[in-house]
Amino acid sequence: MGVTIPGPSGEVLELFEISNSLRLNQGDSPVLTKTFSSAGTEETFTWSGWVKRGSDFGTRQVFFGADNAENNNASYIRFTDDETIQAYLDDGNSLESNLNTSAKFRDVSAWYHIVWAVDTTQGTDTNRVKIYVNGVQLTDFQSPVYPPQNFVTDINAANEPHYVATPTAGVGNDYALDGYITEVNFVDGSQLTPTSFGEFDDNGVWIPKRYTGSYGTNGFFLQFKQTGTSQNSSGIGADTSGQDNHFAVTNLAATDITEDTCQNNFCTLNPLYKQGSPTFSEGNCKVVLPAGDGTQGAAGGIAPANGKWYWEVKHVSSTNSSILVREASDKEDDISYFEGNYAGYEKLDGNQRVTGNTESTYGAAYGNGDILMVALDMDNDRVYFGKNGSWNDGSGNADEANLSDYVSLSGVVNGLAAVANGNGSATATFEFNFGNAPYAISSGNTDGKYGNFEYAVPSGYYALCTKRLTEFG
Repeated sequence: MGVTIPGPSGEVLELFEISNSLRLNQGDSPVLTKTFSSAGTEETFTWSGWVKRGSDFGTRQVFFGADNAENNNASYIRFTDDETIQAYLDDGNSLESNLNTSAKFRDVSAWYHIVWAVDTTQGTDTNRVKIYVNGVQLTDFQSPVYPPQNFVTDINAANEPHYVATPTAGVGNDYALDGYITEVNFVDGSQLTPTSFGEFDDNGVWIPKRYTGSYGTNGFFLQFKQTGTSQNSSGIGADTSGQDNHFAVTNLAATDITEDTCQNNFCTLNPLYKQGSPTFSEGNCKVVLPAGDGTQGAAGGIAPANGKWYWEVKHVSSTNSSILVREASDKEDDISYFEGNYAGYEKLDGNQRVTGNTESTYGAAYGNGDILMVALDMDNDRVYFGKNGSWNDGSGNADEANLSDYVSLSGVVNGLAAVANGNGSATATFEFNFGNAPYAISSGNTDGKYGNFEYAVPSGYYALCTKRLTEFG
């Protein structure tokens, strides 16, 4: 069911609900592919999708493409290893088209709406391939090469595999999209503008709208509402356009379906704000901190100044570490131990450690496999920590059913989820769940409406996502 919001001219816009996205992790080598038995319109098509970047900068990440198996070439649109967007068309022979944007796209906290609209029958070459981001056409390209009129592309060709958010086999140095993708429309036979898929609201923000036109023979619509692994309507790659052009999936699982969408953007870790050289994966929900004796740290991408917020952290492994709430304005070298403004909960003894490097008895030590709970109260400058469903009591135990003893926040004006490695010879690995868990959840708790948590969310606390920030932040 949709809701209504005011449009830029006072009209009413219908905002439909996008409930799911697909999270892709490059290290899993995921594949989402479909081979069409008959050709569509190879000269004219439109691809539209919403994308949120992960951490693996410096790699070429495909949004959509098709192989030319005979000539070991491919046509595609992708992020380049230089963080630009490139649209490349190949006919399998000597002809090609290449548009590579001058603009770079490095924001890991935002969703981009990307449209690739092609019609090579157009008389003017610059009208034959168009790229739009968030409703605006990009026209500044590096040495652009437009296709000749009536150029026949690989896209929509029969018996050639097509890929969504995963690399085409014809280009060996491409990778899967690292991050999230949702609301994927492919329209066979029409070159459309972004207004078929989105519109500006009264605040000038580009928002999605439901596409209502024809999809053509090979068109498809991927919403990622299902969790199965078969190539049918119950699968992750289910086509809901009515064309039944379902995609086959490899190395994707139910845990890759999340609530993080362009309508409700969940907090993730920020690989651009870190200390040392951590490695991020699982859509920036997993981090491996190298050995560093307190010099390795990572932090989240949303830092509320008000409200009450809940998240969970799975401790995969470490020798000594702390989960923290930090002041967002501190410099990057203050993310880890002993510097800046923070409140922390230590692994070895369960003690609290706060601004000024003061340590005192607090809760129970945690170990590998434990799920740690964090309840951040920015209205009263305090944070509660617990583990495996029980809250710390302030006396060295984790045995309270409800929020009990808290750690005071000193100097924390904008609270940022963080983690630090306190050991100089061993790595530390953590998985963060801000409501978009990268691991399997056995119980499935929400904050009353949003999120997927292992343990019950305390009353009055909410998942750290944009819809809750609008309501309670």
